[in-house]
Amino acid sequence: MTRPVAAGACILRRPISPDRNSDLPMTEKSEPGASQPRLPTFFIPHGAGPCFFMDWNPPGIWKPMGDFLKGLAATLPHRPQAILLVSAHSQEPIYSVTSGERPALIFDYFGFPPHTYELDYPAPGDPGLARRLVERLEQAGLPAQANESRGFDHGTFIPLKLIFPDADIPVVQLSLRRDLDPGAHLAAGQA
Repeated sequence: MTRPVAAGACILRRPISPDRNSDLPMTEKSEPGASQPRLPTFFIPHGAGPCFFMDWNPPGIWKPMGDFLKGLAATLPHRPQAILLVSAHSQEPIYSVTSGERPALIFDYFGFPPHTYELDYPAPGDPGLARRLVERLEQAGLPAQANESRGFDHGTFIPLKLIFPDADIPVVQLSLRRDLDPGAHLAAGQA
């Protein structure tokens, strides 16, 4: 299994060029005789609510960010098998991981045009990855829970609509811890 692409609250590693992958641990082989380089971790911006899916004045104000997101997948050394996205729009007492098969969308923005509340991003969840993530967090002494009913908030589905518009890669969303303890969040990243 390859490591999923992660997006989160800080830049952990910039995109890696193929000639610099030799110093990184390799993931498990995806098929006999083949190994894939570890995927990078990104900070993923999402603009203002559903900004990429509406008209603005001045026109094009969100175009540079939209172009960055649309081109991000092409910078990866290979296609991810799953995406782990940490969303600052989800803050819970303990880490919470979406674990449903088909998470719904949470339209957690307000005052935008009606069509922005009809956006769709039908990416599947990955209950197995969610379960492994909860186990790893708990093994690191960080209480965590799987949440089958939690959907994807706009910090997840808005940028992913641009990065992977086909919505065909499983996605798991991880919350922040409500206390925003930096040490606990660094420990979660290491888990």
